[in-house]
Amino acid sequence: MQDRTESRLDRIRGSAPPRRHDARTIAALTRNPGCARRGVLDAAGVDKDLLARQVGFPAAFGQSRFAIVRGNVFEARVKADGCVDLLRMFHECLGSEPGGTEPGGTAAGEPLLVTGDAEPDETLAARHERTVAALRTASGTDRPVLITHPLLRLAVGGQDVHLEPDLVLVRPGGLFHVVEIKSFPVIDGQAEGEKVAAAAIQAAVYVLALRRLLGRPDAVSHDVVLVCPRDFSNAPMATRIDVRRQLLVLDHQLARLSAVDALVAALPPDLTFDLAPGPDGRPTRPAAELAAGLSRLDARYTPDCLSMCELAFRCRHEAAGRTAALGPSVREELGGVETVAEVLELAAGTRAPTADQAEAADRLRTTARMYAAGLAAGPATEHAAGDRGPTP
Repeated sequence: MQDRTESRLDRIRGSAPPRRHDARTIAALTRNPGCARRGVLDAAGVDKDLLARQVGFPAAFGQSRFAIVRGNVFEARVKADGCVDLLRMFHECLGSEPGGTEPGGTAAGEPLLVTGDAEPDETLAARHERTVAALRTASGTDRPVLITHPLLRLAVGGQDVHLEPDLVLVRPGGLFHVVEIKSFPVIDGQAEGEKVAAAAIQAAVYVLALRRLLGRPDAVSHDVVLVCPRDFSNAPMATRIDVRRQLLVLDHQLARLSAVDALVAALPPDLTFDLAPGPDGRPTRPAAELAAGLSRLDARYTPDCLSMCELAFRCRHEAAGRTAALGPSVREELGGVETVAEVLELAAGTRAPTADQAEAADRLRTTARMYAAGLAAGPATEHAAGDRGPTP
């Protein structure tokens, strides 16, 4: 079954190289687990950004080149001089002193820096094995260990996904902390809430992957370390973030994800989104064929998709006129009412509700009466207020 699923996913992707998952795509996938379209395309490794452009719905999505360069420069600054500044910040943030003493009086030796970056011609499997060996060795040492860019794995929808956190800190005694380095600033002790939330869920992905790899959930702390620039400088500062809530959501949503093999089995055998380029560098498959293929994959659009999925504008176009496009709260309140046209007809009383729509229809009619009464009273109230003249 696994080989058959892999073969089908290869056909869906075509001859173009696969796009790799990362913590951002997993976080986005778990925020909308009912979207079969994203589930299949991500599992197959289809380039959704290129696909969106080919079908005429390009989206300004992802980090700018400037942001990527800025992030790389800041990460290099944080890791400079053997991560001396980073180790000092861990002492301030976590209450442990590398090279000194852990809370409770446990002696700590000199910190050890281990690189998990890819070596020349190293396969992903070999790099992952090296990461596992480094993690297991680090858990048994009596001194702090910093492992840069370890390669982790996490099963998502029945498929193994490789992940690469910035850093993992292993404290004496074998307690692991995930470290995320971000280039957005913390100004006067405050950072942009949406960016912090995104960093927290990405860090939770790494924590979950690390716990499953080690097989000991208690060995990986739910306290992750977020390192950002302080104010308007390039000087780093560390903040501890509790990701227990994000871990609960992530674990629950990953469990709810439909297995990829079940999704693929229901698709036409000839379905493909081959984006292999021709001599001019542009994909050779016609846009009409790609658009027709997308229509075969059920999408579950919500307004949140605009900030996390490359195909959001295409899906929003398809969802125009449907209540689901107005957000989860509207969809839940209007359960059984699929289109905006039905909403207006039920509110006006010109459409007889079905048994499933009866409760929603009653709310809609009540809201319409209140709205109409407010409109009728509005001008009169304003006129009466005007007749009173100026207040003495």
